[in-house]
Amino acid sequence: MLNRRRLLGLAGAAALGLTTASAGAAKQTVAKQTPAKTGGIDPATYGVRPGATDDQSKAFAKMLKAASDANQQITLPPGSYIVSGLVLPPRVRLGGTAGATRLIHGGGGPFISAENVDHVAFSGLVFDGANQYLGESVSGLLDLRSVKALSIDDCQVNGASKNGIALQRAAGRIERCTITGAADAGLWSVDAAGLAINANVVNDCANGGILVHRWQVGEDGTMVSGNRIARIGARNGGTGQNGNGINVFRAGGVLISSNIVSDCAFSAIRANSGSNVQIIGNSCLRSGETALYAEFAFEGAAIANNVIDGAANGISVVNFNEGGRMATCSGNIVRNLSTTGPYPAEVGGFGIGIGVEADTTVTGNVVEEAPQCGMQLGWGPYLRNVVATGNVVRKAGIGIAVSVVDGAGPTIITDNVLQDVLHGAIIGKRWAEPVTADLAEIGNAGYAHLTVERNRVS
Repeated sequence: MLNRRRLLGLAGAAALGLTTASAGAAKQTVAKQTPAKTGGIDPATYGVRPGATDDQSKAFAKMLKAASDANQQITLPPGSYIVSGLVLPPRVRLGGTAGATRLIHGGGGPFISAENVDHVAFSGLVFDGANQYLGESVSGLLDLRSVKALSIDDCQVNGASKNGIALQRAAGRIERCTITGAADAGLWSVDAAGLAINANVVNDCANGGILVHRWQVGEDGTMVSGNRIARIGARNGGTGQNGNGINVFRAGGVLISSNIVSDCAFSAIRANSGSNVQIIGNSCLRSGETALYAEFAFEGAAIANNVIDGAANGISVVNFNEGGRMATCSGNIVRNLSTTGPYPAEVGGFGIGIGVEADTTVTGNVVEEAPQCGMQLGWGPYLRNVVATGNVVRKAGIGIAVSVVDGAGPTIITDNVLQDVLHGAIIGKRWAEPVTADLAEIGNAGYAHLTVERNRVS
């Protein structure tokens, strides 16, 4: 007769044996698979050593070429590596330990450059320019041209004697990076081919934060979203060419959203001759000149839900004389403006909340503490097809100033709330000179281009 307890014990032992054998087989399988799974180029094989005091550029170049030829990743151990004059091969995938793997410019000219390459991916690296001279042939510490697929992620770029990152004809993304101390702009892109600039920190740069430019007017489509930009200077002077947190020039279809931009010498966001730009949901704090600009030869600008606190002017959608037209300006908060700017006041002066000129609707905005005027509609004859309705203006010199110069076009000013306006709620101007009584009380005063109705003044 079988012993039931013994039979169960034998069965359990057999099961345990099978489990142990299976586990051993699994371990052996994993062990066999691991090298293929985690393979890559070993820097030590090429004599690349962290902490070496000599320049490792030649060893680096050999390592990068080998990795490119084999289409493999390179992971650098933590430590410092002195290099200079590196020209990237067609494929580069170079990573390190964020904040601990440092590539330091050894001086004598360019640092890292590339042209006509397929793939460049940097991650977890510190690029330290050490303020070294870069030479005349490059535009930035990282000078990357005609890159089909670019990824720069979780990197730091410090101490560039020109632009921090300079791109031409690049497609890809720059994300979660910190760029600081550039002697020109933090990031300069020209003729992008599908670029996303997201969630970066850019600060303490001498002439600009993030620049999206083109050599000729054209479609660009760059997305600039979720970045923090602060303390941008205008070392090279001018009246707006420098000193901007985000600057769009000639680039069409650019999206600028959800950025926090503070303490810029000129504008937090400035779009010059960039059609179909969208400027949405940004915080613009303590701008030295006009916080948010759409100017010169643009057609199409959507400006919505931005917060502006502290500037010489708030929002300007202008230069109809240069072809600037067609915009919506809605849901913005503009406050705490000043009559003092970075150069002597000209044209309309400073202290204006929102200024627009042509084919534009201005709706649902709130303007407070605008010492010259809450809104300025038109400048001389440069006024056409403007609607200002449903806005709140309080604590302003003039609530709404509107051009009544001969040649000014159709303008509707209705259903606005104006409170604590010192020099009139709605005043007609010939250029800078007030020439009418308060239109909120008397209507259009005989100016056929104006419709002024149902505005509430208190």
